[in-house]
Amino acid sequence: MKGPGRFVKENALTLAFLVLLLGALIGQSITGVAEFNAQQLSSGGQQISWAGYLISSSFAVDVAENWQSEYLQFTLYIFATVWLVQRGSSESKKADEIGTQSDEQQKIGPHAEPTSPAWAKAGGWRAAVYGRSLGAVMALFFIGSWLAQSIAGRAAYNHDQLTQNEDPVSWAGYVGSSEFWNRTLQNWQSEFLAVASMAAFAIYLRQRGSPESKPVGAPHDATGEES
Repeated sequence: MKGPGRFVKENALTLAFLVLLLGALIGQSITGVAEFNAQQLSSGGQQISWAGYLISSSFAVDVAENWQSEYLQFTLYIFATVWLVQRGSSESKKADEIGTQSDEQQKIGPHAEPTSPAWAKAGGWRAAVYGRSLGAVMALFFIGSWLAQSIAGRAAYNHDQLTQNEDPVSWAGYVGSSEFWNRTLQNWQSEFLAVASMAAFAIYLRQRGSPESKPVGAPHDATGEES
């Protein structure tokens, strides 16, 4: 039986980033309510409490907007790296490994190991579903957070419209608006830049001990190697 200390050590990467996420959300909510109330004060609107801001469309749209762009990044990266390679990058497969690979390479069905997941051992449709589960779940999170952004964004946008004595818009109208796509594309372009930069920098730069980097002494054209 694993003790709590061992559990924390073996899951430290996930736990550390969850703590950072919580801290960032708290910080965002504190600064967000201050900015929101400052805008309300300047426009003669009613200020709200911190708890009220947490359940507001203004806070929800900002959170969902960031989340959907991150999940889009990982979804595209997962699927793109099946077929696309970058020579010399540790973030890429080798050129001769392009594609979904054989059952033997993927350890499916009769090629599975004793400790392989049950659905990988089963083969057939279960292995097919399990073999695409990571990309599917990331895509679902992207779609869900994108929908959340559009719904909360519409509510926040209509709040501003009403305070300016202008007509509110429908969900379809908001999703087709420049306001929505300006906010969305600002986040998307930063994610695409980050992925492209990481793939390219990993060719020539190293981080000793990190699995995201090639070994320090690996040649620049070595592809798919991890430290």
